Amino acid sequence: MESNCVIQLKNISKIFPGKVVANKNVNLSVYKNEILALLGENGSGKTTLMNIISGIYYPDEGQILIDGKDAVIKSPKDAFKYKIGMIHQHFKLVETFTAIENIILGVKKDGFKDVDSENSPKKRKKAAAMITELAEKYGFNIDLKKKIYDMSVSEKQTVEIIKVLYRGADILILDEPTAVLTPQETEKLFVILRKMREDGKAIIIITHKLNEVMEISDKVAIMRKGEYITTVKTCETNEKQLTELMVGKKVELKIDRPKTDFDRPLLEIRDIVIDKDDGSRAIDDVSFYIRGGEILGVAGIAGCGQKELCEAIAGLRPIKSGLIMHKGENLIGLPPKVIIEKGVSMSFIPEDRLGMGLAPSFSITDNMIIKNYSDGKGPFVDRKSARARANALIQKLEIVTPSSETPVRRLSGGNVQKVLVGREIEAGPNVIITAYPVRGLDINSSYVIYDILNEQKKKGTGILFIGEDLDVMLALCDKIMVLCHGKNMGVVHAEKTTKEVLGLMMTGSLDLTEEKKDKNYGIAKDSNLTEEEWKKKMEGESNGDD
Repeated sequence: MESNCVIQLKNISKIFPGKVVANKNVNLSVYKNEILALLGENGSGKTTLMNIISGIYYPDEGQILIDGKDAVIKSPKDAFKYKIGMIHQHFKLVETFTAIENIILGVKKDGFKDVDSENSPKKRKKAAAMITELAEKYGFNIDLKKKIYDMSVSEKQTVEIIKVLYRGADILILDEPTAVLTPQETEKLFVILRKMREDGKAIIIITHKLNEVMEISDKVAIMRKGEYITTVKTCETNEKQLTELMVGKKVELKIDRPKTDFDRPLLEIRDIVIDKDDGSRAIDDVSFYIRGGEILGVAGIAGCGQKELCEAIAGLRPIKSGLIMHKGENLIGLPPKVIIEKGVSMSFIPEDRLGMGLAPSFSITDNMIIKNYSDGKGPFVDRKSARARANALIQKLEIVTPSSETPVRRLSGGNVQKVLVGREIEAGPNVIITAYPVRGLDINSSYVIYDILNEQKKKGTGILFIGEDLDVMLALCDKIMVLCHGKNMGVVHAEKTTKEVLGLMMTGSLDLTEEKKDKNYGIAKDSNLTEEEWKKKMEGESNGDD
């Protein structure tokens, strides 16, 4: 084994109940002074493998070597003994604690527990000094006295990273670290990771964003169907080759943005105000419209009101004030049947695909007909035709499942999403509201979803697309509306703007509703229409250039 190899996995296997093989004879080496990207489709076993290294799972077979010596890792506590720390996609923080309280929680230094020390200011001061030194060393910005619930996503991530560094981690594993960061926040994180690499750290990143893999990693390890395929040097590969290694066949990495002849607004959202569950303001006086044959993207930092906006338009959350207009009529408060009769057939693909979108314990067939259980046609449903529709969907979308009678909770994330999207599209909507439809999906599954949405766009469907990958939004959407703290920062043409502009809007540094005359940002004229202009558009007139 090479002297700078810090982790060596030999023939690691992990089998879950039901003979589900997550990892099979995996051999992988991780080196210090390197950033290793771990790539693979959904269900390829990469997260399971990292959970084995970080002590969450224990392998059924195989050997782990740390610095050339046998290691037994049965818990995260054991992992920290070997200086391994994992930063999970879903943060493990106590919301009511401050940053410093989370960082030192349960850690023993010099023979005492630092955190149980409200009456020990000397201990707290010593810990604060150590944390401040770490922050300055790598370039973190952190307020140790700030409560977690008052922090942005990037601030919480900073706490998580410092937490593992404070515990002495020299090997860091980051699971989808840029999933909800702005471009500016992502670049700051990359600067920090490079400093850690220079300091001798070994860093493993699980991600689906190939452009970021090419930018930040030194090597890329590929997993496929639970098996290790190969490790390649980043400087000697490209996105197309990496994708082909992941899926095992040639693929076309291209998101189309078909031009359509449709331009009539289907829905006008006017001066809408929506509250969060805790009563605070989620959406504050926002206006826009959803037009047939167009994909309108909605960008924003996590928690800025996207979720509540989707749910309100779909009729699942009360609207405090404002209007949702169709052909001069307000649809708010009308029963779904009446809304359909007025010409609006809406499908909703929610962020929480298993909690809100599907019934996890139901089969694919039953999930296909779940919307019809209460359609007023009596207690009976036609399972025969539903099964035929489910099987047709399985074939069309290449859903990997034993049968149409398999409970959806047993499917992988990508296949669950295909079931949900397929069911909603099959309803023949003219308006689709979708929130993070490819979150956590691999490249292949993601492109299937993009193609489905584009097919609907070409049929004249109006699509509201809530997304987090700005590269995807710029390639897929026709226009992008940016939210910041529930406010509309402006609507821009995707072809005429940049990630940097969107990032500034997401943080509130740039408000295009205040800078209507500046044409360099790709501002969409239709985002700032007068009420009279709105009425003309809703009656079917188009101003062409917008």
